[in-house]
Amino acid sequence: MTDFSLGDLRVLRAVAARGSFTAAASELGYTQSAISKRVAALERMTGHTLAIRERTGVRLTRAGEVLLGHAATALSAIEDAERELRGADAIRLRPVRLGAFASAAAGVVPSALRRLARDQPDIAVALREGTSAVLTRALRAGSLDISLLAGVPPHAPPDDREPPLEVEILAEGPLRIAVGTSHRLAGRSRVHPAELTGERWVMARSEGQERLLGVWPDSVGRPNAPYVVRDWLTKLQLVASGMAITTIPDVLIPALPPDVQPVSVDGSSAERRRLLLARMAGVTRPETETVALALRDAAVATRATRLA
Repeated sequence: MTDFSLGDLRVLRAVAARGSFTAAASELGYTQSAISKRVAALERMTGHTLAIRERTGVRLTRAGEVLLGHAATALSAIEDAERELRGADAIRLRPVRLGAFASAAAGVVPSALRRLARDQPDIAVALREGTSAVLTRALRAGSLDISLLAGVPPHAPPDDREPPLEVEILAEGPLRIAVGTSHRLAGRSRVHPAELTGERWVMARSEGQERLLGVWPDSVGRPNAPYVVRDWLTKLQLVASGMAITTIPDVLIPALPPDVQPVSVDGSSAERRRLLLARMAGVTRPETETVALALRDAAVATRATRLA
């Protein structure tokens, strides 16, 4: 019988979730070469190639995914046992690992967590923010229980792997722009796309096949985007200063500061954004369902705020 170490299984899970040896090494506190060696040792032990290096990162083979599925189950059970032992003499907490893309983390998640803290204090939610591509890999790797993903046209499934993820649409709305209160477009409820010509944009770097984040999709020519940042706080502060504008999904509107205004764009029906709730198909723990319900209610409340 093959004896797998928990450390090696955690390495495999991190590689699958992060999509690279370097990112997995950063998460686990190893060197990149140590991660590579431990994956190679797993491959010798199993007699199968488990991971393939590609231009865009590392992808698990079919054998790697088979081992990962069982590893995720085993690691989850061990981690549950560790938590219960640590809290054997205290109130038992029920953990749920939630992922969310940045604008959903800011616009929808806080109200859901507030409700859970009030009504279900025994549920301990751990939040991880990331791009939809990263969060999808984390769901597959078993390091997340449930996640909020961004759906963009043409609204394909989050990935093409089998089995497909279980995906629910929580909300859908048009892409908008955000402008500062001193901007020339401030005070307008709607603008025509031609009015955006020549604007300065603040954007974030995309990953893989994801679109440019922050520039209007139908912009003609090369966009004037001198500001490339990673987080929404910096983005919105630049918008508030009047130095640039950016695009925003509806889910972010509740988190906008007072000096930033959302503006609709004519003809934006083709640029609708979806808020997706995703998980691996199969049996779901009751506490995960409770978190899902809180997220659904928060999405509904966010929509009511937008329409008010």
